[in-house]
Amino acid sequence: MERFKLIATAILALLGVIIILQNTEPVETKLLFLSITMPRAILLMGTTLIGFALGVLVSFFFKRKDQPPKSA
Repeated sequence: MERFKLIATAILALLGVIIILQNTEPVETKLLFLSITMPRAILLMGTTLIGFALGVLVSFFFKRKDQPPKSA
């Protein structure tokens, strides 16, 4: 099982490097009144990290809500 995790992690890291190398051209992103120019790979990583963080927060909220209160 440990070997599988290592191989899966290596494959995902390799895919990440490939995506970054293929998406280096700058793109303009508009957010409300702000316009930012950045490489597409950075934009992809940023949106992925934001989605991951929101998923963790939502799961934490629901997990905490489902737990019964502690009684002393």
